[in-house]
Amino acid sequence: MKIKFDTKSLLLSIITFLIGIPLTLLLLEGTLRLKNMSMNNYEIEMWRYAKELKNTSQDPILGHEHKPSSVSVLQSVEIRTNRLGLRGPDVVLDPRKPSILFLGSSITLGWGVPEKETIAAQTERLLRKDGFDVTVLNAGVGNYNSQRYVQLFLTKLKELHPTDIVVHFFLRDAEILEPGRGNWLLRNSHLAVTLWNLYQQNLMAKKGISVEARYREIYNPSHPGYQQMVASLAQLSDYAKRNQIRIYLAMTPDVHNLKEYPFGFIHENMAGLSKKLGYQYIDLFPSLKGLTPQQVWSMPGDPHPNSYGHLKMAEALAPTLEREMFNNTKPHNLNIN
Repeated sequence: MKIKFDTKSLLLSIITFLIGIPLTLLLLEGTLRLKNMSMNNYEIEMWRYAKELKNTSQDPILGHEHKPSSVSVLQSVEIRTNRLGLRGPDVVLDPRKPSILFLGSSITLGWGVPEKETIAAQTERLLRKDGFDVTVLNAGVGNYNSQRYVQLFLTKLKELHPTDIVVHFFLRDAEILEPGRGNWLLRNSHLAVTLWNLYQQNLMAKKGISVEARYREIYNPSHPGYQQMVASLAQLSDYAKRNQIRIYLAMTPDVHNLKEYPFGFIHENMAGLSKKLGYQYIDLFPSLKGLTPQQVWSMPGDPHPNSYGHLKMAEALAPTLEREMFNNTKPHNLNIN
């Protein structure tokens, strides 16, 4: 028995299939873009942040840096950068007055928090309220670790000549971060980003390693990321000592679980390291202890501290800054090496 093929029908089916795939993908892309216009998708908003406010850096250690003098509305909050890529307006610093520079990642930047309600801005407001004529600058950059924000300061921000530097340290700052190369699809497609994030989440779930176990591995002194973090903080400390800059390490907790907090071992580790390297250590966990996600998360699904969380951290930090600035009246050395 012979089987007859209808060449015309087969060709039509192939053409329909080939046309249907891109049309379906375009439909899905358009649907996601309409849905994400609400700015409530954390992953997409972070993707937009990288696309609209970051440049690839010529410095391989930095990987990326903020676009200078730029502005974007992300997660319904305006984020603007000045000429140096710091969050906020351009400022002219008075060398006769103290200035505090915050170094850190997206929590320091104030992801999901208005500019005037970040830890840097609220710290400035508290200090000024108590009579300190001080300027506080926010050098937080998303997806930075200790190596990156120390490198940022040493290569691009020394000209600010701060009297004080606050390392706004977070658990992830000891992780090794690979340069974000991406590809055309991940740079331009909501659908591609969504599928990639689902793949990554599924991959992590299959590995079956708890977050606590992963951090215990990272904070082992033999881990390359931990060693890299220690070396960077030591480098900043050495620079600060040579230039009479007061330095602080403000230990920021993970806000997923502030009632039965599992990362106390990291705080103890960083307290000891801070003492060894000459940092004033401030543990911010007690100021947030016991708060629920509803009280402190930037939005559901985004465990960055909200404005209230930033206020509580600023209130915990300000007394130490005041004490150090009040007791140390030695003139600031402007001969930067």
